[in-house]
Amino acid sequence: MRAAAVHVLTATGACLALLAILAAADGNWQLMFAWLGLALFVDGIDGPLARRYGTKEHLARWSGDDLDNIVDYLTYAFVPAFALAMSDLLPGGTALIAGFAILLSSLFHFSDSKSKTKSNEFVGFPAVWNVVALFLFAFGLPPWANLTIVLILAVLTFVPTPYVHPVRSERLRLISIAVTLLWLVAAAASLLHDFPSPLWIKILLLGTGLYFAIAGFFTARAAND
Repeated sequence: MRAAAVHVLTATGACLALLAILAAADGNWQLMFAWLGLALFVDGIDGPLARRYGTKEHLARWSGDDLDNIVDYLTYAFVPAFALAMSDLLPGGTALIAGFAILLSSLFHFSDSKSKTKSNEFVGFPAVWNVVALFLFAFGLPPWANLTIVLILAVLTFVPTPYVHPVRSERLRLISIAVTLLWLVAAAASLLHDFPSPLWIKILLLGTGLYFAIAGFFTARAAND
């Protein structure tokens, strides 16, 4: 019963994705990110719960990994792509180009059997477009800059650069968890203000984002020493 409840919990992420899309269609970006934030919370706890209650042993018919990937694709890629296409953050006529780049590159990431190392680092940009979308809304950069960021990150999906997992990477784990908590504070605070965000939120988002952009290179070098 508990194993089934964990699968149901994971599946609710699809419902949260629908709620986020409806909010985006209304241009209610703060509410959209609130639903995506709740989906991120569910994604953070369902894995440990699945391992604790043995979903693979008790409910082998249903793959928790496949279920998680489907939900993650919706909340990490599809909803952000829809939101960016609906917003005014991209140059005129480029919304579909950016959306297609997000959707297609993310499909290859989620289907990549070698997208993670044994020590739980990501290989290539890990398709966290929900986080990218929050940055773009929060910073209010010129549309051409937003388009450039999207296209570069889509390309980096296929470049074997290392990125630490916020909580599961074995190296720098305590530092990564601390930075993740700081990012969560900044992300939550951004939902209490209109976009673009106040300067102090931008500074926190930028600092934490830079950490996750470069920390993987330090873990990779440590692994090779």
